[in-house]
Amino acid sequence: MSLPGWLAVLEAHASQPHSVKPMLDETSSTADAELPAEESLVAVPTADAPALDAYSAAVVGAVDTVGPAVVSVYVGGNEDDAARARGGAGSGVVVTPDGYILTNEHVVQRAQTVRVAFVDGRSVPAAVVGRDPATDLAVLRAHSTGLPHAQLLSAPPRVGQLVVAVGNPLGFESTVSAGVVSALGRSLRSRQGRLIEGIVQHTAALNPGNSGGPLVDARGGVVGINTAIIAQAQGIGFAVPATTAQWVLTELLTQGRVRRAYLGISGRDRPLDRRLVRALGLSQMRAVEVMSRDAEGPAARSDLRPGDLILAVNAVPIDGMDALFRHVSRWPVGTSLTLGILRRTQSLEIALTPGELA
Repeated sequence: MSLPGWLAVLEAHASQPHSVKPMLDETSSTADAELPAEESLVAVPTADAPALDAYSAAVVGAVDTVGPAVVSVYVGGNEDDAARARGGAGSGVVVTPDGYILTNEHVVQRAQTVRVAFVDGRSVPAAVVGRDPATDLAVLRAHSTGLPHAQLLSAPPRVGQLVVAVGNPLGFESTVSAGVVSALGRSLRSRQGRLIEGIVQHTAALNPGNSGGPLVDARGGVVGINTAIIAQAQGIGFAVPATTAQWVLTELLTQGRVRRAYLGISGRDRPLDRRLVRALGLSQMRAVEVMSRDAEGPAARSDLRPGDLILAVNAVPIDGMDALFRHVSRWPVGTSLTLGILRRTQSLEIALTPGELA
């Protein structure tokens, strides 16, 4: 497959070894000599110019759409302090016209009030409505109305899709970087050690201060909230997916907290014998072994016992503790579910009603 002219030029240029070449003075006999083809400047073919223009237009369009909704989050101090420290502790994005803002929990930490600065220069106080350390998300409420706001998308992005990060890294407000979605469904541990599932990995450059800012698609729709990078790595950034952000936002606004179900057990991943897998027709090679039960937890009020192997939740195969957490944590608190277990050589189904994780 042939490459577009402008891309072929870049690729050909990148493949040449870099060397320092002396400048030619006016008296040099080689000043008028024709340079070798690989060293001459090549004009970009007009027919291929729209390809670059389309990319630029996509990025510019996304920034124009979401840019006014991106804020700097400043923790502590007064308005004058916020003005002197533009960029603050991190970034955020307005998601409702009446001033609700999503950011990272590690940006606001234990603060109850913060200040947020908009791209037009306004700085207003904001209250911390709620926080969810398990997903590193927090919700703020700016003391203002009629604000430009961004839309949280319900559909996941696609691998290879263009994404744009907007934020305030290192105090440089309204900084834009672009990249692509590298992978979906990554798992990331929060500072509390809990699993954040469905993480979006991307190549848009992130730096300290980008935390809490939006990752958007070409139309300016929010696909994630930027949360982490890998130190000393390049082109590896992570964002909490918009679907998780929407769920956390809804929980905090309606319940005042994020409610998560739990079973009240401690367990470990347990490899399964291949003969057992074949005999039971299982699709996984691991299960969760129940090590103990909380004396006052939901499991203690059921027939689940230490030594049992949890194979499935509501007929969905479970291949480890992370999978069990994903399935149980968002299950409605107080609603019964069915565990498929193996007790010695006997397959059983046990009904259990999860409680609310404190």
